[in-house]
Amino acid sequence: MRGRNLLVEFIFFATGNLKFRRSYSQYSFKEEGRLVLELVWEKPVIVFYKERLEKPERKAFAVVKARRLVISKDEGGSKFRGDIQDFFPFMGDIDYISSKEGVSDRYVLCWLDDEEDDFSKAWRRLTGVTFPAGITFITDEGGKRTYNANFIAEHGKLK
Repeated sequence: MRGRNLLVEFIFFATGNLKFRRSYSQYSFKEEGRLVLELVWEKPVIVFYKERLEKPERKAFAVVKARRLVISKDEGGSKFRGDIQDFFPFMGDIDYISSKEGVSDRYVLCWLDDEEDDFSKAWRRLTGVTFPAGITFITDEGGKRTYNANFIAEHGKLK
């Protein structure tokens, strides 16, 4: 039986990593004796907010569509590391994040986990997100930009 929620594959890589895979996420176990949790979402639409603790933002700063969102956390670590791969903006000025002011700012990232049937439980969120290296992009011959970004997040609601 290979239902949507029952899909579990075991993949052993030559590097010695054992991975459990569901249709939306992967869990990696490293041989170094510590557990590294790695979650993968395919084709998420991610909403960016500027993080304002005294008065939370209600309007989205930017909305992007990504090919893949990968979030990992070491067993003993308190922060999340993430990678947004091959994304383009639907709205907003995503280039602000790479500016001098934008690199020092903090963000909230939200997206919908389409594997969850109950929409009230499907929202995923990362807070305290920073982009230390900014955002990189490549431009195709038509002038369209495709972006990539690495980030660090303080807190997350991923389940």
